[in-house]
Amino acid sequence: MPATEDTVSDRAQKIVDEFSLFSDWMGRYEYLIELGDDIPLLPDEQKSDDNYVHGCQSDVWIRAEYDDENSVLRFQGDSNAKITKGLAALVIRVLDEQPPEAVANASFDFLDDIGLQDNLSSQRNNGLQAMIEQMQERAKTFRN
Repeated sequence: MPATEDTVSDRAQKIVDEFSLFSDWMGRYEYLIELGDDIPLLPDEQKSDDNYVHGCQSDVWIRAEYDDENSVLRFQGDSNAKITKGLAALVIRVLDEQPPEAVANASFDFLDDIGLQDNLSSQRNNGLQAMIEQMQERAKTFRN
């Protein structure tokens, strides 16, 4: 089954379901770190100014590439901080292999649904928002 058969909202709901399995925020933080550990490392040559996410407390890079054959965006990310890398992994999981229009118009209400924004520092929330904005801006450049 191609990944694009899972919509952004389908993927977001799966994340809400997964996070609901944890009764406390320590478990959710550990899961977030696991998600970050599971994404492939971004090669050093891709850690460029073009991919750097400004507005994050940590160093974060998000790479967007348009797949012409499948008409979807592919994202890769990396960070020097474990929780931030987990946040990048979470957003990438929702937006990867989606059409540019879906990425540009994606809702991130699920972040409130899992309580993430209430349990992150303001700096991490700002960084998360900067990641989302950068990914959506990149998507707009690829829309037809």
